[in-house]
Amino acid sequence: MLPARYHIVHETIYSYESPVSLSRQLLHLTPRDCAWQRCLAHQITVDPTVTAVRERLDCFGNPVMELAIEFPHDSLSVRAESTIDVLPHLPADALLALGACTPAITAGQARQPQSTTPGYLRASPAWESVREALAYGSRPVLLDAGCFQFESPYVRVKHEFAAYAQPCFTPGRPVLEAVQALMSRIYNEFEFDPEATTVATPVLKVLAEKRGVCQDFAHLMLSCLRSKGLAARYVSGYLLTHPPPGQPRMVGADASHAWVSVYCPELEGGRWVDFDPTNNLLPDTQHITLAWGRDFADVSPLRGVILGGDAHELDVAVTVTPIVKACDVALSEP
Repeated sequence: MLPARYHIVHETIYSYESPVSLSRQLLHLTPRDCAWQRCLAHQITVDPTVTAVRERLDCFGNPVMELAIEFPHDSLSVRAESTIDVLPHLPADALLALGACTPAITAGQARQPQSTTPGYLRASPAWESVREALAYGSRPVLLDAGCFQFESPYVRVKHEFAAYAQPCFTPGRPVLEAVQALMSRIYNEFEFDPEATTVATPVLKVLAEKRGVCQDFAHLMLSCLRSKGLAARYVSGYLLTHPPPGQPRMVGADASHAWVSVYCPELEGGRWVDFDPTNNLLPDTQHITLAWGRDFADVSPLRGVILGGDAHELDVAVTVTPIVKACDVALSEP
């Protein structure tokens, strides 16, 4: 199959109440290359002109940009523009079972949960054996999986999360099948509500109130998986949405997205498998990966410190435009 090719524009504007005399910013806005994704072109434009800039990789292998502005300014505008190829990377039975090439779903349209489990999920090892493989003193595993087993700033390891996940993790159940069941449970029992949470909302509150946004659902699922002794990481990126029928596509109407990836040890050393609890599916060509880490704190698109500024207003606009489609697919807005 052909790759899906996208043109993505991510614009961030900070407007300050009073001048900022010094600004240091860290950007995770450059899409990373991976086995199924290639960044064909990328450019970051900053206004005002920066005093100093440095590009590097963070400890997870994500491209980052550090910038400094060392003179007074009333606003900060950062525009990241990328062209990305995303290759199909799900097995054929997963595409059929999860309907990855079903007709496009418009924003706000009700979605039906998927009930079929792809064969390659059922063929994964029992979840208890994966937990044991990841335990200290057990057989060797990839080193990069270890740091995704523990608490992080937005993810907790607590018995409440283990108890919530327990009905999905029955004795001897294949680990990826159990993870899919947990994903579906979160999808069915939690309500998407952008007014219910902020970036600072504790994940225990999300569990109690059963509402939030894609970032909350990812942190909740990570808390459940790590509380069961598994390794799971936070993935940040984008996905394409369609406007309601009869309405034009609006520039800036798309959004950043978040999902999770679970480590599954195998003979060849192991692999990571993505799950999207907001949309109840396995990500494929419709998801564009930006970065991954332990949680949102590791991959925030733009964060930093400023001297001055007082109050500020923040505007973020994301536009995802398909150039070549691997299949005619889009998801409801996260």
